[in-house]
Amino acid sequence: MTVYTLGLWRVKAGREDDFVAAWQELAHSTQRDFPGSSAVLLRDRDTPNLFISSGPWESMGQVDAWRDSETFRAGTEKMRDLLESFEAHTLDRAAVAGDALGHSI
Repeated sequence: MTVYTLGLWRVKAGREDDFVAAWQELAHSTQRDFPGSSAVLLRDRDTPNLFISSGPWESMGQVDAWRDSETFRAGTEKMRDLLESFEAHTLDRAAVAGDALGHSI
């Protein structure tokens, strides 16, 4: 069963571009070390320092392995000084309509 990760990132004002670059670096490292992984980073239009990241994983074990990895630790450490706050969430799909997730259901 697919598991989804969700990150709520509140970035320090003026550091948004640095954060996007650091997030992309983490995403590329994750794809290298966890083949088949994918993610999206979204930016709130009304609150431009609020970002939301999300990605599907094949299992909770895969999520745990990623969060315990040096890839995740090093990537998030680089972001620490850019952030006001960060929340990590793990989600299960409750419902879906159409092709809302960008792939067939």
